[in-house]
Amino acid sequence: MTEINKIENFNNMTEINKIENSLQLLRTQLINHELYTNIKSIEDIGVFMKVHIFAVWDFMSLLKALQSELTNTSIPWTPKGDKLTRRLINEIVLCEESDYNENNEPSSHFEMYIDAMTQINADTSIIKKFISSLDKQIDYKSALDSLDLSLTIKHEIKDFIDFTFDIIKTKKVHLIASIFTFGRENLIPLMFIKIVRRFNTQNNSNLSKFVYYLDRHIQVDAEEHGPMALNMIRQLCGNDSSKWMEAQDVCIEALEKRIKLWDSINKEILANKI
Repeated sequence: MTEINKIENFNNMTEINKIENSLQLLRTQLINHELYTNIKSIEDIGVFMKVHIFAVWDFMSLLKALQSELTNTSIPWTPKGDKLTRRLINEIVLCEESDYNENNEPSSHFEMYIDAMTQINADTSIIKKFISSLDKQIDYKSALDSLDLSLTIKHEIKDFIDFTFDIIKTKKVHLIASIFTFGRENLIPLMFIKIVRRFNTQNNSNLSKFVYYLDRHIQVDAEEHGPMALNMIRQLCGNDSSKWMEAQDVCIEALEKRIKLWDSINKEILANKI
């Protein structure tokens, strides 16, 4: 490695650290959110899943936007973009869209989540109606408006998804990659996973599919997707200080949207206990 490359790598690592430091307070709010302490039953987990599934779907939309921008999905095909970044995004797509479930059957993580909801009799009708509307070419905003959700939950889901799609529409791939990397599914803390595992032990494996889903995410985020995604950010932002600043700002906003979504789920769980 040349001295110039060493300096560039060091600078990029410093910028990554700056983003992580800027997000620390928001991440702490999410990790310590009272939502987790208010989850006291399988029914509460079902309420969480009923809303969180929209974030899982939203995550896949971000991923496919990255694939569209960073690789060539058109015909006739020609090579597109940076070779390393192209490899990274295609590996992530392979896992997220065509991983293996607990029975060693091919499945997307979104479909695994639906199966986990079904196992505990959580309400899947809402997300299924939403997906059915999208299949009929109904725009996602109209599809959301038609769903049987409380106004607060519906507003926060819509606000969360609107933010994602507004970023996708910019076609600024470093911004799409940034909220994918720093603002997504690795924000579910170990505390929540321990709660799910405890209920799974107490309730005759009713949550075994959800436990598998969460454990699988821990594995791929820590060992595979996390390092891949950070490398992708370094490639996309390079030595452009304005891109790094934009990335930091958009990540902060992404976590703020997540906190509001968590607030709405928490209110829904508490309302059900009255």
